[in-house]
Amino acid sequence: MKNSILIVDDQEINRILLAELFKDEYNIIEAENGQQALDIINEDNSIIAVMLDLIMPVMDGMSVLAELNRTGKIYHIPVFIITAADNMQMLTGAYNLGAVDIISKPFRMCFIKARIGNIIELYRHRNELVDMVHESVDKISKINDNLVETLATIIEFRDCESGEHVKRIKSITIKLMSTVSEMFPEYHLDKSTIGKIGTASILHDVGKIAIPDSILKKPGRLTPEEFEIMKIHTVKGCDILAQMPEDIMDHEVYRYSYDICRHHHERWDGRGYPDGLKGDEVSIWAQVVAVADVFDALTSPRVYKAAFDTDTAIQMINEGQCGLFNPKVLKAFNLIVDDIVKKRRRTEESETE
Repeated sequence: MKNSILIVDDQEINRILLAELFKDEYNIIEAENGQQALDIINEDNSIIAVMLDLIMPVMDGMSVLAELNRTGKIYHIPVFIITAADNMQMLTGAYNLGAVDIISKPFRMCFIKARIGNIIELYRHRNELVDMVHESVDKISKINDNLVETLATIIEFRDCESGEHVKRIKSITIKLMSTVSEMFPEYHLDKSTIGKIGTASILHDVGKIAIPDSILKKPGRLTPEEFEIMKIHTVKGCDILAQMPEDIMDHEVYRYSYDICRHHHERWDGRGYPDGLKGDEVSIWAQVVAVADVFDALTSPRVYKAAFDTDTAIQMINEGQCGLFNPKVLKAFNLIVDDIVKKRRRTEESETE
């Protein structure tokens, strides 16, 4: 599809003159006012440059620039100001909103085509570079996620699990972390960060690879001595993560993984392990993974117990039978737990069909 230039001016003669310059190389689209221009820009992905008059009826050029700046389109489409005015305050305002150049009236045709063509080419190369960077980042992120999930699944198989536990932990963590972030501004995290926390949660039990089979797979209750050995999976997991090459995992995912691995058994009242941290001494992401981990463990069969029904599991968590949790995290958990249960049932039903 041929690239387009949008010419926005309420004076038809100006549109005709400018269109004549570029008609052989580009598809020319015209608009008589700012509102028409915005409608066209929002609907047409072929536009690679805009020539914009500042003084127009319905919506002026400054308002168009402000909207393109707000939506971020100004960073991808060069906007050239068409003006006969010599108002420095107005022109400075246009530059501050992202305009790249001024086309002064009356037009000097011999210069306009070269100037605009050069800037269009510059933007084209920059946009291609940005797209390449985004593609590379997405590809690396997918590789990281696959590596993390593969490693965690290996650990789950050793623990006599199917590997679904870590996938559920990731799903619950993202849902619960998102809800906590929405409900409590002091914990606000953006979507990208929450996604990385979800990926990191997969490695919460990686240290179990260091626990002897006689303890990890014991069908009965652990002795106090055995439980002390089991508890070291938190620090052993950090030891394992510390040996991973720096370039194998996103540094933010690594940081969250390390913290979650060590602290997902800490509790709100300080009676958890390994460090006996209390309250918000524990990161909010480790607190969220702690609740996700306990809920999934309670509602899943283990070698040492049968699965609890969801109502019993929810009651146990709220009553502190599995240790005390942050009241804010519990409030968010109770708000979304029905959705978590429904999603799990749908997944299980689809797998049996």
